[in-house]
Amino acid sequence: MLILVLLVMTALGFDFTNGFHDTGNAMATSIATGALKPKVAVGLSAVLNLVGAFLSVEVAATITKDVLKIQQTSGSSTGELIPGLDPTKALLIIFAGLVGGILWNLFTWLFGLPSSSSHALFGGLIGAGLAALGTSGVNWSGITAKILIPALLAPVIACIVAACGTWLVYKITDVLESHQKDDGFRYGQIATASLVSLAHGTGDAQKTMGVIALALIATGHLNAESVSHGLPFWVVFTCAGAIALGTYLGGWRIIRTLGKGLVEISPPQGMAAEASSAAIILTSSAAGMPLSTTHVATGSILDTGVGRKGAEVRWSVAGRMAVAWVTTLPAAAIVGAVCFGLAHLFGNLGGAIVIFTLLVILSGYMYWRAQQNKIDHSNVNADWDAERGLIPADETPAAPKAQRERAEA
Repeated sequence: MLILVLLVMTALGFDFTNGFHDTGNAMATSIATGALKPKVAVGLSAVLNLVGAFLSVEVAATITKDVLKIQQTSGSSTGELIPGLDPTKALLIIFAGLVGGILWNLFTWLFGLPSSSSHALFGGLIGAGLAALGTSGVNWSGITAKILIPALLAPVIACIVAACGTWLVYKITDVLESHQKDDGFRYGQIATASLVSLAHGTGDAQKTMGVIALALIATGHLNAESVSHGLPFWVVFTCAGAIALGTYLGGWRIIRTLGKGLVEISPPQGMAAEASSAAIILTSSAAGMPLSTTHVATGSILDTGVGRKGAEVRWSVAGRMAVAWVTTLPAAAIVGAVCFGLAHLFGNLGGAIVIFTLLVILSGYMYWRAQQNKIDHSNVNADWDAERGLIPADETPAAPKAQRERAEA
């Protein structure tokens, strides 16, 4: 029971990091164009993430059966654990996977890289499952159909839709003065950014719900067959609250990268990117596909620059983001596997305490490092410095020597 409690706490911790890591997906363009003030934007996004989490359980049901093979899926024993797997070992697998996901989320957040929280979670679970059960412990067909194929297609589709949308927007409004276009589309951005936040809640909050449901199934506290019809209210409520709180605190480092580092965004571009993202995310959530909202949003933002004549796209930043995308699954998997190995080495409860302590220490260290070069609502919209990225260009000359040296390092 104590391991289950620690696991639920860690799952809510992942949900919290998912919230502040992915705030930029919905609000970066609105903040960058001035459609919404930074704190208003994250507050609105938090509320809509909270609401969205209550709208569906399709993605949660996918997580319980399409990532790990820890329960029987056919015959009279459907829903029971596979032979040779006891509830404690199943909990340690899920626990280690969550730790892998959180640490990768924090690592990429520290460098302002909008990597996929979803793939960090899946990578952690896959790595822990491989370490504990071998290749038979992973549902490869489910991962291929519901995770890998959508991961490849989503940014491509988002790019095409956003580029076409941006071109069409500028074509239709070509006769208007620049300030008329900008003012009108800023109001439109409020609506489209809100829709992305709502869509994010329907997808990403459910991933944590699915992980907690999987742990409850493993310990006999929940029937696997009942997940598709609904989850216990406390699971939905706590996950919704955790992702909303993380969203409200704002992942300013990633908001800055998406809003200022990738492409200079005008209000028409911002609206086109957000509308494209919302349509794709809502469609995938309805289909039960745990799509990466980061891949969708980043693809949309990137190709609004392609769709606007004369827009500058910073391909070096896009390249670093692409590297983070490619390495997220394997890197989180390695951390998940190592964490399960440590948990197994120190015994059941002792192992859980060890990896939980490791998580707290490493998380605290990365938070401390982030404060050495702080980004918040006051400087998130400062001009992008190509050399240092995360340091506002207008503040760099006046920065203390020690701070500049840390940034350069």
